[in-house]
Amino acid sequence: MEFSSLKQLEVVDLSHNMLSGRVFGMLSGLLSIQSLNMSSNLFKEDLSELGGFPNLVVFNMSNNSFTGRIPPQICSSSSGIRILDLSMNHLVGNLEGLDNCSTSLQQLHLDSNSLSGSLPDSLFSLSALQQFSISNNNFSGQLSNELSKLSSLKTLVIYGNRFSGYIPNVFGNLTQLEQLVAHSNLFSGPLPSTLASCSELCILNLRNNSLTGPIDLNFTGMPNLGALDLATNHLFGPLPNSLSDCQKLKVLSLAKNELTGPIPKSFAKLSSLLVLTLSNNSFMGLSGALSALQQCKNLTTLILSKNFIGEEIPRNVSGFENLMVLSLGNCALKGQIPAWLLSCRKLQVLDLSWNQLDGSIPLWIGLMENLFYLDFSNNSLSGEIPKSLTELKSLITLHCSISNASAGVPLFVKRNRSASGLQYNQPTSFPPSLYLSNNKINGTILPEIGKLKQLHVLDLSWNSITGTIPSSISEMENLETLDLSSNDLYGSIPPSFEKLTFLSKFSVANNHLKGQIPTGGQFSSFPSSSFEGNSGLCGGIVSPCNVISNMLQPGIPSGSNSKFGKGNIGNILGITITIGVGLALILAIVLLKMSKRDVGDPIEDLDEEVSWPHRLSEGLGSSKLVLFQNSECKDLTVADLLKSTNNFNQANIIGCGGFGLVYKANLPNGTKAAIKRLSGDCGQMEREFRAEVEALSRAQHKNLVSLQGYCRHGNDRLLIYSYMENGSLDYWLHECVDGASFLKWDVRLKVAQGAASGLAYLHKVCEPHIVHRDVKSSNILLDEKFEAHLADFGLSRLLRPYDTHVTTDLVGTLGYIPPEYSQTLTATCRGDVYSFGVVLLELVTRRRPVEVCKGKNCRDLVSWVFQMKSEKREAEIVDSSMWDKDIEKQLFEMLEIACRCLDQDPRRRPLIDEVVSWLDSIGIQGA
Repeated sequence: MEFSSLKQLEVVDLSHNMLSGRVFGMLSGLLSIQSLNMSSNLFKEDLSELGGFPNLVVFNMSNNSFTGRIPPQICSSSSGIRILDLSMNHLVGNLEGLDNCSTSLQQLHLDSNSLSGSLPDSLFSLSALQQFSISNNNFSGQLSNELSKLSSLKTLVIYGNRFSGYIPNVFGNLTQLEQLVAHSNLFSGPLPSTLASCSELCILNLRNNSLTGPIDLNFTGMPNLGALDLATNHLFGPLPNSLSDCQKLKVLSLAKNELTGPIPKSFAKLSSLLVLTLSNNSFMGLSGALSALQQCKNLTTLILSKNFIGEEIPRNVSGFENLMVLSLGNCALKGQIPAWLLSCRKLQVLDLSWNQLDGSIPLWIGLMENLFYLDFSNNSLSGEIPKSLTELKSLITLHCSISNASAGVPLFVKRNRSASGLQYNQPTSFPPSLYLSNNKINGTILPEIGKLKQLHVLDLSWNSITGTIPSSISEMENLETLDLSSNDLYGSIPPSFEKLTFLSKFSVANNHLKGQIPTGGQFSSFPSSSFEGNSGLCGGIVSPCNVISNMLQPGIPSGSNSKFGKGNIGNILGITITIGVGLALILAIVLLKMSKRDVGDPIEDLDEEVSWPHRLSEGLGSSKLVLFQNSECKDLTVADLLKSTNNFNQANIIGCGGFGLVYKANLPNGTKAAIKRLSGDCGQMEREFRAEVEALSRAQHKNLVSLQGYCRHGNDRLLIYSYMENGSLDYWLHECVDGASFLKWDVRLKVAQGAASGLAYLHKVCEPHIVHRDVKSSNILLDEKFEAHLADFGLSRLLRPYDTHVTTDLVGTLGYIPPEYSQTLTATCRGDVYSFGVVLLELVTRRRPVEVCKGKNCRDLVSWVFQMKSEKREAEIVDSSMWDKDIEKQLFEMLEIACRCLDQDPRRRPLIDEVVSWLDSIGIQGA
């Protein structure tokens, strides 16, 4: 980039590129510049190296990685700088560098840096200042009364700092103020009464402070107020009637305070109100509250949880035609589910949990066409599950409307009293759910429940439901949580449940089930507690199945027919004879095996020990073991290999690869390996096996999982990999309870850089070149140092140097498949880049690719991220467990790289070596 020939240049705009390097030296000769915009790039220069620009009026260096302090020369313009934007960088220190700024400064944006200290007195001399935003820094101390001098101020945004003490009562001089956003500080004391003089105020957000006292403001003087958020403070007393004079009020959030009394009848005049959240207070008079609020015709979200304790739920209510979210949970309400809910035709989320409601689930519930989140848990509901509940349209087909019901106010869901609440920023982010647990529901689970294909969570635990588990539940392909525990269910677990590939939480504990626990799909990942309290269940990680236990288990609960009457004597006699025959058969088999022990082949002992499948019992003559030069166990034999996995015992399973299970092997020399046991009945297995061996024998890189050898034994094909101590990235991001504490930002960045390097080797260096075709977090394995290693690429077709694409069957995983694959069925390097972009989003958000949103025709992470970016809400995308102001810019850099990888047009996506370069530049100061 060369500017030396452009001496008279007045406007420079290079924003929103991926530019990096040193820029100030190149710009130093351009003294005529009036407007300089270098925002949203990758510059990492120390800001002190900035030269002087005597004619500068607009200076925007936001969303880069500039470091150091704010230098005095930034305000050296003789013309007087008017717009200064240094937000989203890595600046430190205080604001002394702004002492020379002229009174012509109108906009000052310093958000999301690491600036600290108190606000200097010189700042309050900027009489023309209209916009002042310093959110997400480390400023502290009290706000000075000198704030009153900024009489032109329209926007004051200071949230996310450490300001403390009373908010100065100086707003009588700030009559132009339109926005005051000061949430998430340490402010205490009362609300400044002079706020009532700010007639232009549209947004007042003092959420999450320690304010005390009553809401003692005369809102009559604030006719333009559109959003008032005073939640999570210590405010007490009644609600002021004058709030009803704010006819433009759309959002009112007063949750988590100590407010009391009734909801004023005058609230009926709030005709513009969209969102009202008053939860966690001590309000009284639910009937009167609903009578007033039903007049608010535009109301979409009503959160009244943890109020009105012990009152009766009203039966005669009308209105609420536009209501989408209603929460009356944890109120100990009495009565029955009211029929007036049916008139809330747009209702999507309904929470009546933790009350004392009785009666049955009403038949009309199935007529609520938009309802997709229903929580009736922890009540005293009885009767059967109505068939109409299986007819909820939004749980049968995709719900296509995208609402903005909460208008940016976060909603929290608490599943129990001890856990912290889960935050959902939009109702459409709620997982489609049916919570009916901890009631007195009886009857059976209807087979029609399988029609609810969009359901993510089904919780029927702690009821008195009987009958068998319908196999139709396996048709609920999106199901992530299924809890049927603590009921009176009998029969077996349907084997078809193996098809529930998204199931991450499952429990049938404390029922009367019997038979074999399914072994495929997700079942190897469920703990033994998911099955406890069912003495008849066997297999899996509980007791092994055998002839005696299966014959002894009853087909129905013992409690339903437990007395030995005369009519049962014949049954008892039959069971006794059957057991005797079974014992005789077992004894004969044991004696036969003992007679052959001296002449059998070496594998026979292993057969006796854990009952091998027949195809692994073939003679060693059909076996072949090949070890590569990088193998850590040169003298390994086939018998050693088989024994090292404890005869492929289920307890040794550590993962499920592309064509079979992966087992942990403890090799004779004390090292560990991962053995992939390929499925013998898979189509074209011989060709796929040879392709993988050929590819992996040539592909050697520090960020690839190393293949040490392979084995053919009878019909089995075994691949011997290096063992990765820390398992998969998918586990640490989505399964491990404490995963966030291990996956700090520096670890996630290292994983991204390593995985990208491994993929670049496959695309560019390895001969022949390889397209992975299934890049995903479960195929990124981590060693003991959390270094990333790509796995499973051997199952891809090989790219010869002269090939441009592959035209075989489509391979990939839901959520990672590039959009073009559905039309062309071609796997390409740029398709791998798209999948890797999804992995980068997982690292930034810690969300699964397919369980984030429920919007129009999609519930995928990619669509959600792009929607949030379009709404300028990037900060809400990032995993809150690792959020830190010091790394904010780096997080957004990775997010930007991910979005470039996810371009819908493959031609506009970067090549993987470009991605490697960008990732490697993250966090390097001064690059």
